[in-house]
Amino acid sequence: MSGHSKWATIKHKKAALDAKRGKSFTRIIKEINIAARNGGDPDSNPRLRTAILAAKAASMPADNIKKAIMRGTGELEGGQIEEVMFEGYGPGGAAVLVNVATDNRNRTVSEIRHAFSKNGGNMGAEGSVAWMFERKGQIFVAGDKATEDHLMAIVLDAGADDLRSDGDRWEILSPPEAHEAVLKALETNKIPHEEAGVAMIPKNLVRVEGKNASAMLRLTELLEDHDDVQSVFSNFDIDEKELEAMEQ
Repeated sequence: MSGHSKWATIKHKKAALDAKRGKSFTRIIKEINIAARNGGDPDSNPRLRTAILAAKAASMPADNIKKAIMRGTGELEGGQIEEVMFEGYGPGGAAVLVNVATDNRNRTVSEIRHAFSKNGGNMGAEGSVAWMFERKGQIFVAGDKATEDHLMAIVLDAGADDLRSDGDRWEILSPPEAHEAVLKALETNKIPHEEAGVAMIPKNLVRVEGKNASAMLRLTELLEDHDDVQSVFSNFDIDEKELEAMEQ
């Protein structure tokens, strides 16, 4: 068990709002489109299989999923989407990774750079902060769906390497190559998951306080709300009491 960035918790709280606005559909469709470039058969394309599972969990119509796959494979015409990872620092020195899917890289670069500078951060060169993160399979399970001991026995046996509490949820981490096996183990044991995917997990956390903490939250929320942003990862940590005070 170990601690982790508050960003995972904050993103969870934003998820319901994003779903209501239809933003989650847009992100999932882009992910399916990109994943399908490596083949439209989910049985032989793990990334596509994960994206389809996310689409079904969000109650996306099957026709939408099919069309997104066909655009990715080139069977249907559609705008060419490029996947890019931007790196930078937020106020207080926390590292930030921004994964985007865009059909206009120059425009998106300009807008993401503006978001950083407007909120006390700055974009960095490729590789400037990525080394501070590890690529991991990440799964969230509601806390009332399994006890810690029971869940730990299942996921560790399937290849996971960490289980930790995320407030009212369990966070399961695994090497990317074991991600599907862990998902399958949960399914076999009839333990439903809330979210699943491959994420960039910080190796160490950077504490931000006061004005830097407020600015860091504004920056990450602004980035998350950008139409081209698929996901945001950061290693910032904020004291729980300070976080609660800002949410009031």
